[in-house]
Formats: sequence, C-alpha cells, structure tokens
Amino acid sequence: MVSYAGKLVLAPMVRAGELPTRLLALKHGADLVWGPEIVDKKLIQCRREINEALKTVDFIIGNKEEGKSPVVVFRTLPEAESGKLIFQLGTASPLLAVEAANIVIRDIDGIDVNAGCPKHFSIHSGMGAALLKTPDTLCSILEALVEKVGKPNNKPISVKIRLLEDERSTLELVSKLCNTGISNLTVHCRTTPMRNREMPIRDYLPGIHSICRERNVSLIMNGAIESRAQFMAVRKELQLPEDVGGMIAEAAEQNATVFSESPLPWYAAVKEYLAIARNVGHVMNVKFMLGRMIPGKSPFYNYFTRCKRIEEIEYVMKHMDEKGGCTEDLSAYLEQCRKEDKKSAEKLNAAKAKSGAKAKNGSKKRPIKEDTINGDEGKKMSRVNA
Repeated sequence: MVSYAGKLVLAPMVRAGELPTRLLALKHGADLVWGPEIVDKKLIQCRREINEALKTVDFIIGNKEEGKSPVVVFRTLPEAESGKLIFQLGTASPLLAVEAANIVIRDIDGIDVNAGCPKHFSIHSGMGAALLKTPDTLCSILEALVEKVGKPNNKPISVKIRLLEDERSTLELVSKLCNTGISNLTVHCRTTPMRNREMPIRDYLPGIHSICRERNVSLIMNGAIESRAQFMAVRKELQLPEDVGGMIAEAAEQNATVFSESPLPWYAAVKEYLAIARNVGHVMNVKFMLGRMIPGKSPFYNYFTRCKRIEEIEYVMKHMDEKGGCTEDLSAYLEQCRKEDKKSAEKLNAAKAKSGAKAKNGSKKRPIKEDTINGDEGKKMSRVNA
C-alpha cells in the first residue's frame, strides 16, 4: 500500500493535472501525483480500454456528436505512474462513490475524495467544499470507500479539505474524518471563501497533525507551497516532523519540474512537456498548459495563443532557441494559417449552400393556403403584405 508520509506531491488540478503534467512532475522528483477531479456519475459511464499503441489504460465515454471519436475521460501510463497515482473523486453519495471507485481501483494507487474545491463545477450537487457543510455525509462516503473499496483492494482512501471558520471547528471535523479509516488527510490551509492570492493559515497545522498522529493518519499540507526547498523550510518553521508532506498546485501548473532541487527554466520545461504530451497522445489541452507555463512577456505567449492546431504549435516550438528566445518573427506564418482557415471555411459553406439548394430544388413545392403561413415562403408573404 502506498504511503503518503513526508511526500511532496502534485495537487489535483482540473485540466492541468492530466497525464503529461503528471509525467513531467514524476520525472523531476514528485513523490506522488494526483489526477484531476472526476465526478462519480461521469466515471460510471466510462469503459476501460487498454491502449496498446500508447501503453496506457484509458477510461473512455461515447461522444454524443455523430461521427465523433469517444472521449478519453482519464488516462494513465502504468509503467511510469504505478505506485504513485492517486485518483481524485468528486462525489456526494456513498453509493455512487463506491460504484465509481471500483471502476478505476485496479489501475490507480489510492482514492482521494474532493472536499475542498470551492469552484461551482465541484460544489454543485453537494460535492467539493460543499461537503464541509455536511460532515455526516462526508464521513459516510469515506467509511463506505474504506470498507467496500480500500480494504478489499488493499488501497488507501484519503480526503482533501479546507479549513473551517475557526480552529476549534476545524479540529472537530478532522477528528471525525480520522475516525472513518482514511489513510491520509490533505489540508488546504485556506477557508472556502479565501482565494489563492491570500496567504494561507498554517497556525492550525500542529493541532491537526496531533489528531492525525493519534489515529495513524498521515498529513499533507497544501497552500502556497512553491518548491521542495520552500516546503522543507515551512515544515521546519512550523516545527512539524518529517512525516508531514506537502502538496504543490499553482507553482507546479506553471512549471511541473519544481519538485526537483534544481527546476528547469520555463523554456526547457515547455519543450519537455510538449514532447511528453505528443508521446502519450494527449494534446487536447496543450495550448491551455502552454498559456500557463510561458511568461506573458515572451513573444511565444502571443504566438501560442494564436495557434489553433497542434501542427502550428510544433512549428512555432521549432523556433525557440536554447534560452527561450525566438529565432524569427512568426507573425506572418500565423496570419497565413488564419487566411487558409478562412478560405477553407468559405469553401465548406459554399458546398453546404450548393447541397442545400439542390435538395430544395428537388423537392415538390406545396401550394400556400391563404389562411396558413408556414415555412420560408409563408414568411416572405407575411413581410410583403405587412
């Protein structure tokens, strides 16, 4: 069973926490990685497939649009993530939580319940930070996961929370959670209304750790942790033991190599990230991640923002030198790409219009009744008579 004690880990992040970011983080020293939150109802609709070409395990769901390929909801690369991957589940129901967790449990190393995210996509239907207001429901979810998923599969169950309005209520909640049989508690050291720009409240951590230690539950602190060196300094300042772990979020989103004692500069990290994304067939949110990883002052920030296809991104990347500089002005190339897009769109629209005209001419015309105005012909008559 995986241990969380003293580990420096990648936080669960929607979009940013996909496979390429996790692999880059592991390559540069992350001890464990969390995947992005996936809601129980969505996971239950997925089917498991082994992707022989990529050597990945994919959980996919059918695409509602006709002719479109199935959507990969979650993808893992066992040869790189085995023993280090924690799956975060969005749920508000013990029954759904167990059903969803059992779908992925053999391909991951632990299940973490999201009880800390304050965003709407997480708290709707009582999930995420909304669970902090319904502790009995949260505890029942954790107990069900421990008994029906964790123990049968010898996998740990954990939960990620935020602080409550004061230390006393926070410690009371922690005590309840630690009695459910969980193996790890991650605490984002901010309250639900607090934004990430606000300094975290770490004063509660010694009391939280004391409760966790008594119940044999490991503790990971989250909130404004930016690097391995800073994490160790914060832990020392708070006089916490080495078995307390740390979780990095925003800093890792910008540069997933921050887990290393010598992180890569942004331009080197970007190149590694893109190579990994290409190798594991996960390019759908590359543009989003490049927007997070590249400084706004760099000309590449503007260039990648204007890209619309992975081929354009790769072409632009070829013009990045060893120090992140640009070997030539790429504006003309990107302008030409957009012109070609416009021409393609015009041709497509013309073809559709021609096809529609043929279909219309081939259909029988219906006589227009004086007391009825329907369809396009009726609308024209109405405007003429108005």
